[in-house]
Amino acid sequence: MCTQTPGFNLTARWQKAGPDLLVLVTGGDTPHIGAVAAATPRPSLADPNRQSATASVLCFLGHKEDDLAKGLAEFLASRLGSRVVVAAGAHWDNLTAAQIETVRHNAATLGEMLLEALRQGQPAP
Repeated sequence: MCTQTPGFNLTARWQKAGPDLLVLVTGGDTPHIGAVAAATPRPSLADPNRQSATASVLCFLGHKEDDLAKGLAEFLASRLGSRVVVAAGAHWDNLTAAQIETVRHNAATLGEMLLEALRQGQPAP
């Protein structure tokens, strides 16, 4: 599964592990693992009737994928009601602020695409 923004695509692969979910997100010139986030669903602190999620993150020195991994893990955990681990690594040289926003937008789009695929029971690629 891949976003469709030329030059700034993100690709996701996933694996179910019982009720839990493992996701690998890569992109850019040098795909790698820069950060890992583990999220678990919980009642929202603002509204206990809503489901939210909390996450722990490990980020390798010099990498900036922590926000991507954490955001995607919390998004999926809160909507799926299961534990989610996201490993993420994407690298592009010398991004502008606008290009960083494009990558952030693609990460959100990828989350929606993953959620839809999982809800429809699509097999992992």
